[in-house]
Amino acid sequence: MTAPNFHSRLKTAIGAPGVPLVFLGNLEVEEQWARGECGLPRVSSSSGVAVVNRMDEFALLLAGGGDHVVLKSAPEESYLRYLTDLGIDLPRIHAVGTGDPQRTVTEDALADQSVLDALCSLGALGARLIPHGVSEVEERLVASTGLTLGAPSAAICKTVNSKVYSRRAADELGIPQPKGWAATTLDELEQAVAGAAEVLETGQKVVLKEALGVSGKGISVVDSVSRLQRLQRMIAKQVAKGGYERIGFVIEEWVAKRADLNYQFTLAADGSVHFDFVKEAITEGGVHKGHRFPAALSESQVDILRGTAEQLGKKLHSDGFFGVVGVDAIVGPDGEIHPVIEINARHNMSTYQIRLQDRFLGEGQVAIARHYGLRLDAPLPFAEARATLNDLLWTAESREGLLINNYATVNAAAAADGTGFDGRLYGLIVANSVDRAAELDRAITARLTRGAPA
Repeated sequence: MTAPNFHSRLKTAIGAPGVPLVFLGNLEVEEQWARGECGLPRVSSSSGVAVVNRMDEFALLLAGGGDHVVLKSAPEESYLRYLTDLGIDLPRIHAVGTGDPQRTVTEDALADQSVLDALCSLGALGARLIPHGVSEVEERLVASTGLTLGAPSAAICKTVNSKVYSRRAADELGIPQPKGWAATTLDELEQAVAGAAEVLETGQKVVLKEALGVSGKGISVVDSVSRLQRLQRMIAKQVAKGGYERIGFVIEEWVAKRADLNYQFTLAADGSVHFDFVKEAITEGGVHKGHRFPAALSESQVDILRGTAEQLGKKLHSDGFFGVVGVDAIVGPDGEIHPVIEINARHNMSTYQIRLQDRFLGEGQVAIARHYGLRLDAPLPFAEARATLNDLLWTAESREGLLINNYATVNAAAAADGTGFDGRLYGLIVANSVDRAAELDRAITARLTRGAPA
């Protein structure tokens, strides 16, 4: 018997079969969780925030035809036609009328009465809100509309998404992980630094991570005891200045690796676990860039991940969590699996690819999910981008090519004064072989860089 598709599994997992779902792509939720927490120095630009906030459009391709999605602004009609041409049944879109690029999609929705009225009508029908992750802002949206939250509370979500939680859960369950320490007090941090110093003195590196850091933020690779101690003093000064009662940091030995992995499972409210997939993550400088799949793993390696998912599911269920869970893992140089580097108990970038991969990835085919950086002088209409990529796009005849799964991020940072800006084009490359996928990737990069219609 064929397993139900992800959409059906999700509805069953949250106890909402036959109930309309309202998807919300608040991919910046980690920033909400990290507010008010003691952390390492961070740098972000207003244009970067604008692009991240428009990643909300990913939710368009997670929702089904009978669902609803809230977006910061309506997608281009030509992009919607492109998706319907592919045979994708789109959800009902509730777009904010006058959004602020610096606000999250949830904050925009809370400030738009027409969107709130539409969501109130859905709330009266028992609709469930399915956000990327839950913070206090999403709880305010639920309270303002009468929607039912199809996820645990913000407090639970923040707790289980902490790297301290990941570290201690793996320790409790006896799951092997790189040597390391978790600290929620300055005394624990002092003990962690002392232990890490012994690792550093052998010539190895360690990594210091904020409990709620994401995408390369709030992380520092350290190769000397003096550097680690300086970071320790900096944290202590922040605690003294800010009056923090608790902190959240993890220090771990830097482990050599052959590959980064991301695997996902769906945890139902009754505690049952469904292993969804495993993909090889593409990272550069610790920053997520995309995925390759199927991952080049043996059955025994995948079995380790499946078993770990079952263990983690029981732990998360006991702590009140249900929903989508993504886990970062690594493959060591010798093929050894380190099955838990970090738990992401929320939707993940790979989650937003699942509907496309279920529909368009054929037997024996491979895929690369990634984004392409663009430097633009003016907003780029979707029709022009489609003409530029032309023969490199997926078609029913070729069964190969690029499937675009977010276009809002291309023009999100466009400035009113006409100055240049950086955009991102997200897509999924489907091909008949690894070599063909790499060939298409190079061709797409070259075509977008050249920018001339084919």
